[in-house]
Amino acid sequence: MKLNNKSDGYINYINNLKKEKRNIILSQVLLLVSFLVIWEVLANFGVIDLFLFSKPSDIFNLFISYIKNGELLRHVLISVYETILGLFIGTFLGIIIAIILWYFEKLSKILDPFLVVLNALPKTALAPIIIVWAGAGIKGIVVIAVTISIVVTILSAYNYFLSVDSEKIKMLKSFGATKFQILFKLIIPSNISNLINITKINIGMAWVGVIVGEFLVSRYGIGYLIVYGGQVFKLDLVMMGVFVLAFCAFVMYEILNIIEKIYNNRR
Repeated sequence: MKLNNKSDGYINYINNLKKEKRNIILSQVLLLVSFLVIWEVLANFGVIDLFLFSKPSDIFNLFISYIKNGELLRHVLISVYETILGLFIGTFLGIIIAIILWYFEKLSKILDPFLVVLNALPKTALAPIIIVWAGAGIKGIVVIAVTISIVVTILSAYNYFLSVDSEKIKMLKSFGATKFQILFKLIIPSNISNLINITKINIGMAWVGVIVGEFLVSRYGIGYLIVYGGQVFKLDLVMMGVFVLAFCAFVMYEILNIIEKIYNNRR
């Protein structure tokens, strides 16, 4: 007997999935709240040093004051703009270069050791040199973000392209498909989910590049707030910057999750 979408078994299965998802979200919220409550209690009773760790209530009060005067919004918008630019450019160029390497096998063999070396280099340590080359301001910060993410994107995307079932490629070739047709009919469509996952990873990479760049040259942005708070020993400002940074990265990650779900549902 064929199971239809309205059967009791199917409905119970869907309800169990929803219940499990709610339980996971509830557990995550409780874990976060418990962490903040324990932190606040330990700070109030002097178990941890307020000068070194601050406390959630002070961080929240500072957050409200920065919201009211509009300063936080300005810093967040600048950092998010730089991150989106770095994310888009780094991911797009990385995928394009990976496609070129897949298309020209000899070129990939020539460049392989150089890509490995570039991937091993500590890009954050080279940030001051990159700033000198690219210039200060948004341009230099975006270049740092691109530099950190592009090599990882190239290597990851290229390996995904190579992992496509060789039998499918042979089948397309037997029908007279060109390499260009194989690329756009098989290689890229079968790796859309993998490319979305690469983009998710690059969110963190881009944020690292932006924050490091703002540490060095910027007078605006979340990175500037963090480094300024550290310089004047205002740890509640540092922690506020860290929490805002985490929230922004989380929102960007969830947006990509939504895009991935829409793509999977349509497929």
